[in-house]
Amino acid sequence: MTTIDPPVEAQPFQAEVSELLNLMVHSVYSETDIFLRELISNASDACDKLRYEAIANPALIGDGQLPKIRIFPDKNANTLTIADTGIGMDRQELIDNLGTIARSGTKSFVSRLKEAKDGIGLIGQFGVGFYSAFMVAERIVVTSRRAGSDEAWTWSSEGGSGFEIAPAGKDDAQAPERGTRIVLRLKKDAAKYLEAYEIERIVRAYSDNIQFPIELVDDKGESKQINSASALWQRPKSELKPEDYKEAYKSIAGAFDEPAMTLHYRAEGRYSYAVLLFAPSTKPFDLFDPARKGKVKLYVRRVFITDDADLLPAYLRFIRGVIDSEDLPLNLSREMLQNNPQLVQIRKAVTGRIVSELETLADKQPEEFTKVWDAFGSVIKEGIYEDFERREKLLALSRFTTTSGEKRTLKQYVADLKPNQTEIYLLAGDSIERLKSNPKLESATARGIEVLLLTDPVDAFWTSARFDFDGKPLKSLSQGDVDFSLIPLLDDSKKDEGKPAADEANIIAAIKLHLGDRVADVRASQRLTASASCLVAGSHGPDRELERLLAQQNRGVDTKPILEINLRHPLVAAIPQAGENAADLSFLLLEQAQILDGELPEDPAAFANRLNRLVVGGFSKG
Repeated sequence: MTTIDPPVEAQPFQAEVSELLNLMVHSVYSETDIFLRELISNASDACDKLRYEAIANPALIGDGQLPKIRIFPDKNANTLTIADTGIGMDRQELIDNLGTIARSGTKSFVSRLKEAKDGIGLIGQFGVGFYSAFMVAERIVVTSRRAGSDEAWTWSSEGGSGFEIAPAGKDDAQAPERGTRIVLRLKKDAAKYLEAYEIERIVRAYSDNIQFPIELVDDKGESKQINSASALWQRPKSELKPEDYKEAYKSIAGAFDEPAMTLHYRAEGRYSYAVLLFAPSTKPFDLFDPARKGKVKLYVRRVFITDDADLLPAYLRFIRGVIDSEDLPLNLSREMLQNNPQLVQIRKAVTGRIVSELETLADKQPEEFTKVWDAFGSVIKEGIYEDFERREKLLALSRFTTTSGEKRTLKQYVADLKPNQTEIYLLAGDSIERLKSNPKLESATARGIEVLLLTDPVDAFWTSARFDFDGKPLKSLSQGDVDFSLIPLLDDSKKDEGKPAADEANIIAAIKLHLGDRVADVRASQRLTASASCLVAGSHGPDRELERLLAQQNRGVDTKPILEINLRHPLVAAIPQAGENAADLSFLLLEQAQILDGELPEDPAAFANRLNRLVVGGFSKG
């Protein structure tokens, strides 16, 4: 009796698929692990579809075999098999799903994949995740049986111009009773994917929370489940203990500390998604690395998609955790991630919820909030000028070191304003110690006025926005005019000490003459009580600290400072009678003000010579 082999039908790939496969077969991408994630994700999707269709047709799983995914590494045959007991595919579905990319914009995608430096990140959109297997396989054979069908079909390809499809023989050991079986004949340089530890590592990293069991089958036929198959964030809070959250944090974030804040909830309505987020209690070393992005993982129906979706604004980049959507498509391109309206709404809602949770933490668990603020306050303050919608909330959350020696909120500051004080005063610099000795504090200190001492680089930027808190404008003591005349001195007996020089106009004119265009102006100061001079910025333009930071980045503009002088100081009062020393005294006022601001004089040698002349002259007169 002659056995007739089943007919094998050869078909060409869709043009875009051929081009895509050429990229995959000759791939130079290093992140080849992605192929297993994609095949497991497809298998999970097939199991989901079976479960859904079985609602209307229970006979589809009448055999009692629950959906699951199995992985078979075979070192002798050099094959890796991924099998599922999901919905399966018939002949036409195999052709449609594996021979074409049934989505508009495919040409654009292929073009971008060619050009992208991180092109591997684009794999997984338009249903092309399956083809990533050709990065590691020289031949792929897919055998599938649609649930409820007597026919199984085999699809095979070596990643060339086309594929072959044929009925699976009745005795074909590869033909599943239901579902799909994918056999990859691996390339020589992909042998690591036959190692059990490597397979387990990838599953834990990408697919641990797939809700169907993923089993690894060894060469003896013994299997073990290698994923948790339970998304903790999908479970009710009532079922979970604090220890469960701590373990989840350490697993999801890869962290060793304990979370200072945990946020777990489920959003229902127009969009459904689960959220499990953590605020760490310690600062990572790369918090201010420009390349660092947030590490909130995006899942879609418990399938990991990416941790690079910018799900939160940059000022919350320290937050770790998971957002799991029920509505988004599994295959999301970077462009779709950036522009998807669902993600935009999720980002907005989750950001608001995090800020509200931080407010609650600050109110009810101030010690835990202090951990968050001490580690990440300098990052959160970026939101003050980036997030206009939540500016007031972020300002209220902020903690500031002040001249009182304590960390205070703006609410506390405003509650303790001096009579007739209408502004919130601040001073920005590079260290608390230097700020405390800054002469610009002298008049405020003499009146008991509290001043915010700001030392984070971001402070120079957000304070430049010049906005209010509780109706009180924030005012830098390094910029513009200040008026303390309505706020009395703490010690009234000192208010008449050292009368101002009678010839104020002559002193200012002389200093302007000698300094020329090195300063924008010279004027009498209300900031100083003991020091001779200080430098401030004009009312418009950047503050002195912001000017310094911009100059360090070669982004500064050549803005001349204003020299303020204390008319009661002997050095200033001596200028009209200084004669030939008037020029040296004028430059000394400028240069000592620069030194007190942490700057070097423009010409250090000339400064030293001037100082020497004045000192020697003083001794000779004595």
